[in-house]
Amino acid sequence: MSVSSSPAPTPSAPPSSSTPGSAPASPTLPPSAPTQADLLDFARRAAADAELIASLPLDPEGRTWVRLDGPGGSEAWLIGWPPGTGTGWHDHAESVGAFVIASGELKENSLAARLPTDGWKTLELTDGVDRVRRLPAGQGRSFGRHHVHEVLNESADLHAVSVHAYYPPLPQIRRYSRSGPVLRLEQVERPEDWQ
Repeated sequence: MSVSSSPAPTPSAPPSSSTPGSAPASPTLPPSAPTQADLLDFARRAAADAELIASLPLDPEGRTWVRLDGPGGSEAWLIGWPPGTGTGWHDHAESVGAFVIASGELKENSLAARLPTDGWKTLELTDGVDRVRRLPAGQGRSFGRHHVHEVLNESADLHAVSVHAYYPPLPQIRRYSRSGPVLRLEQVERPEDWQ
């Protein structure tokens, strides 16, 4: 795994398929876009890299992160979570993603419902859409587009470290507030907001 402080490369279009009788595709063409399984595999390998995990500076007050070179033009991050920190409710717009816990434990609250992508500010969620996962070291998950969740380190005294990967590189993150069944769109962040 290599660590990069520069922005992830722009994703390239997948190679076009060959037609019968045409020459095979050149081996220099870029690979196809990484799948959720590819991202999860990358996150697992990175989370198992003890040297990489030890290289992350941890801060007792706030989350820390280092950008990684993900597979196939994906965006990847190594993230440190002090006790009691979390992301708040958000989604990753059109990107698919995966994350794996390298140390500690994270809790993921998510919604098992596809929300409208645009044109709303407030939604009332129906019963039965909430999902909760506790993910200890070595565990992770992948998710599709428009996956709404929050990730938390609920430990009172232990840091957690995780690896996250997204494809295409995050075009935006939509942040939400939640009060009971009411989900409200609060903010839309773009890459320049977190670079």
